[in-house]
Amino acid sequence: MEGERMASLTPDTPCSCDCFVSVPPASAIPAVIFAKNSDRPRDEVQEVVFVPAAMHAPGSRLQCTYIEVEQVSKTHAVILSRPSWLWGAEMGANEHGVCIGNEAVWTKEPVGEGEALLGMDLLRLALERGSSAQEALHVITGLLERYGQGGSCREDPMPFCYHNTFLLADRTEAWVLETAGQLWAAQRIREGAWNISNQLSIGTDISAEHPKLRAHAQTQGWWGGQGTFDFAQVFSLTQQPVRMEAAKARFQVGRELLRQQQGGITAEVMMGILRNKESGICMDSGGFRTTASMVSILPRDPTQPCVHFLTATPDPSRSVFKPFIFGVGVAQAPKVLSPTFGAQDPARTLPRFQTQVDRRHILYQGHQVALGLMESEQDQGQQLRQKQQALEQEGLEAARGLLARQRAPPLQDWGGLFQTFVERESQMYA
Repeated sequence: MEGERMASLTPDTPCSCDCFVSVPPASAIPAVIFAKNSDRPRDEVQEVVFVPAAMHAPGSRLQCTYIEVEQVSKTHAVILSRPSWLWGAEMGANEHGVCIGNEAVWTKEPVGEGEALLGMDLLRLALERGSSAQEALHVITGLLERYGQGGSCREDPMPFCYHNTFLLADRTEAWVLETAGQLWAAQRIREGAWNISNQLSIGTDISAEHPKLRAHAQTQGWWGGQGTFDFAQVFSLTQQPVRMEAAKARFQVGRELLRQQQGGITAEVMMGILRNKESGICMDSGGFRTTASMVSILPRDPTQPCVHFLTATPDPSRSVFKPFIFGVGVAQAPKVLSPTFGAQDPARTLPRFQTQVDRRHILYQGHQVALGLMESEQDQGQQLRQKQQALEQEGLEAARGLLARQRAPPLQDWGGLFQTFVERESQMYA
């Protein structure tokens, strides 16, 4: 059976992501710092979508990527970085300072091809419904129990399915949630730095778990029922696919990069880690690459705003992290929104993914031209990269000033911050 599950993992299988978190005292400031690189099929476009808070009528239904679920009465405002063909998200944050990133994982539990909730759907649902990391975790585990996880995770007629691990963070702590089908284990991170990379990482330090987790492992003959229960050891595949072995190396390098910066981790440090090409954390290999990135500062002081930096473009080493703050007047930045195709979208028509459409948003198109120049025209490319760096520094300085209360703009100015930076970057490429 393991052989069958692994047969779907071709050399170009897009199954790598890296999530990082720093909880004080690992952070240089009294804030939790979250970061993620989303590694996906190299031509897939990620858009950055703002969804305002909303109230919903009793009995409402919600269409996710493949299935409908029951809607809740109130949903939180969210900012999402998502592959533009689906409903969920690879990473994002909500107005209460909760951030989540997910990762693909394969375990001894079979991965079904039946359509259910994608891990990316679970991530968005948790952000819309959870006001803390722990509450968001309970949202995911509850939905897993009710609807399960499944369905193809890429825009391709050849199904590609996986289970998920999640890194959830808020202003005070972080949680790692790792799943195997509808089963799960979770570990609370109260201090220090942590990372996850496409493999089970929770060992014996389990803070919460599915009530039938151990009984199932025992029934399957994976655990004897006595002594220590090591979740990763019990549920990991005996024979790891090549890509998961590569993930192990990235995980170890990521952990070491965090260790080297313990006590001094900032948003800039996290951006530097996400740009690390040597380790493969900044991915560009075979059929996939880092298609979008995110770094968030979640201050312990609830009177200070959380600041989320998103690229909306591939390859963070040649992209701009742009600041987003939930504030009065926040609205969708149109230039990072992909075109829509309604009922004719190949992700909606059955059978799915039989044709391809151009999902590139305006900033993505300009950035692609800029990447070409950086590769072919040394002088012009270098000038463009310097402009990118200068713009990013402006955003970082604005965030620093805001958090130090040196330059606090009026509340209504926060909402337009991301859109302003998107416009300026877009003009840079025009």
